[in-house]
Amino acid sequence: MKTLFRNASILKMDDSPILFGDLVVNENRIAYIGSDSEKYGPFDRVIECNGNIIMPGFKNAHTHNAMTFLRSKADEDNLHDWLFNQCFPREALLKPGDIYALSKVALLEQISGGITSCLDMYFYVLEHKKAMEEMGFRGVVQGCVNEAYKTNDLVKLYNEINTDDALVRFSIGHHSEYTTSLDEMLATKKALDETKSPLQIHLSETKSEVEECIKKRGMTPCEYFDSLGLWDNGGVCFHCVYLSEHDIEIFKKKNIAVVTCPGSNLKLASGIAPIKRYLDEGLLIGIGTDGPASNNCLDMFKEMSLVSNLARIQTGDSNAIKAYDILKMATVNGAKILNLEDCDTLEVGKYADIIELDLSKPSMQPINNAVNNIVYSGSKDIVKLTMINGKILYEDGKFFINEDIDSIYEKAQEITDRIDKEFFEKNN
Repeated sequence: MKTLFRNASILKMDDSPILFGDLVVNENRIAYIGSDSEKYGPFDRVIECNGNIIMPGFKNAHTHNAMTFLRSKADEDNLHDWLFNQCFPREALLKPGDIYALSKVALLEQISGGITSCLDMYFYVLEHKKAMEEMGFRGVVQGCVNEAYKTNDLVKLYNEINTDDALVRFSIGHHSEYTTSLDEMLATKKALDETKSPLQIHLSETKSEVEECIKKRGMTPCEYFDSLGLWDNGGVCFHCVYLSEHDIEIFKKKNIAVVTCPGSNLKLASGIAPIKRYLDEGLLIGIGTDGPASNNCLDMFKEMSLVSNLARIQTGDSNAIKAYDILKMATVNGAKILNLEDCDTLEVGKYADIIELDLSKPSMQPINNAVNNIVYSGSKDIVKLTMINGKILYEDGKFFINEDIDSIYEKAQEITDRIDKEFFEKNN
């Protein structure tokens, strides 16, 4: 399949200016970028962009896809009560097949919002891997040592799933310091060392999490993991609202990336991560939505706007973080964090994970600065097309996934209603 995007404003995200021209996709890779595309024809499909922006898709560097069944549940609780009184008890009622079905709703939401990859941390990794593959979505699924998976299982999955050209990859980590036993952490370290891969984990999301860890262990969660050697291969940490000065030094020394999830942190009243400070310290920063239970939407436009505005309020500087740097967090940096560097920019030879943004929408007009428009006034309704791995999965409000959308929604609702019923019966 050979596709031509013609007369496009090409935002490559490699720090070069926007280029007006054509882009050719051959199978699942970018074959040409320039102004002389006709010699690469004939084409199976010609997409007339009329000056619309084409750019790399967003990379959602932290989410929990199957938590769609918890969307809009306990929206007034803080993180602790939300987790222990609502999430964990309901998650205990999940059955085989539920996560596969529930994940598909989240994948549809992300595809329609221009997200072409995500890191999905949740139970039963093979179920959300299957959902991603069936829908043609590129992603990373995270496994952890628990009752279902031991060290050898994680290493086996890592080696079997992470093949060349794999659409879905596998990573290793665990939920958090406060939900993971020492034995599980040490078993995870063995898997990390065998695979030479970084630890991925929720870290310092709330003040109470940090204070309880200091009270219990005499050190912050970051320092505790360092004492166990869990950062020996680097790390990816989600939230990072309350890092100490020493934590930041450890991040710099051990090559640990930050994934900020401002929408979730605000909703749960967890706090505001000092992203400008982290940038100034040279940390690699990506953006995540967190799950559809704690956000509640999977919307990278919303997250980009929050990163910008919260940094301005925190620092008192209206130019704290430039729009282009925030867009890099949502695309290029996310690809690096997900170890998907063949998807970070639009370049010949890289994967065709491309979105088209409709500049004819009112929120994009007039065009004084296209990048600023995307970050400050953009929304999901400007996403005209989403292509992943060379295949168009969404265009002009329609999905192309070879599956009935209403059936996906009906199955998710059926699972949600069943869990609600069982939860009510168990607690009343």
